Amino acid sequence: MSVINVGQAVVLGVVEGVTEFLPVSSTGHLKITEGLMNIPVDDDAVVGFSAVIQVGAIAAVLVYFFKDIVRIVSAWGRGLRDKNERQSHDYKFAWWVIYATIPIVAVGLAAKPLIEGPLASLWVVAGSLIAGSAVMWAADQMGRHKRGEDDVSFKDAMLVGSSQILALLFPGFSRSGATMSTGLILDLDRVAATRLSFFLGIPALTGAGLYELKDALGTGVGAAPLIVGTVVSFVVAYASIAWLLKFVAKHSFNAFVIYRIVIGVLLFGLLGSGVIDS
Repeated sequence: MSVINVGQAVVLGVVEGVTEFLPVSSTGHLKITEGLMNIPVDDDAVVGFSAVIQVGAIAAVLVYFFKDIVRIVSAWGRGLRDKNERQSHDYKFAWWVIYATIPIVAVGLAAKPLIEGPLASLWVVAGSLIAGSAVMWAADQMGRHKRGEDDVSFKDAMLVGSSQILALLFPGFSRSGATMSTGLILDLDRVAATRLSFFLGIPALTGAGLYELKDALGTGVGAAPLIVGTVVSFVVAYASIAWLLKFVAKHSFNAFVIYRIVIGVLLFGLLGSGVIDS
């Protein structure tokens, strides 16, 4: 019998789609939701399921930014063939995304037992939600928001890409929150920081989903819940991306900071009272 049924897959797909690209921690929200539904958060099949439905959210990014991705990949292809094309920003940016993905892949493989073991605890999620809120608030206050997407450099890409490690090691910190905060500290404006977060997330999250696919299919999750969860994640994530880009163009991240603190404190309360298991 599957450890996750179709109904639970729908709920988790919605949670994944809404939270994957908002700076509130999709991993944290998935673990909280799994805990409330009495799904074992540290089960290999559940960890694999969570990674696979992320592919639905990534597919939403690919569709939403299709024209941008085609432009960047085309520039990269032209640059491989013609050295005169290698000065274009799009060609360089394609390589930067590749290079910036290496640190999180290396840490992910090296620290896999910790990530799927002790660090998967909901106590870690609660603490990381609050700690990440402090970092996000400070970054929003520190950043001068004066640099746009065309001003992104190799250094920016590497620092923002490497910041994804925080969310990998501390579920609840939020990959989007870490990358957007780093972008703000580097003086990128909110829209540029958000778009850079999207592009840098594509290879890392896609790779994680494909890597975990064998575990999700082979250790207790059926094909139907996987398909349903992934499709729901795609639809909801697409709407979430469109909303987020409009929101950050006119608002600070304060609403997310407050929300994360409330959820973190609430989670500590639920764990301490024994309502949900860590």
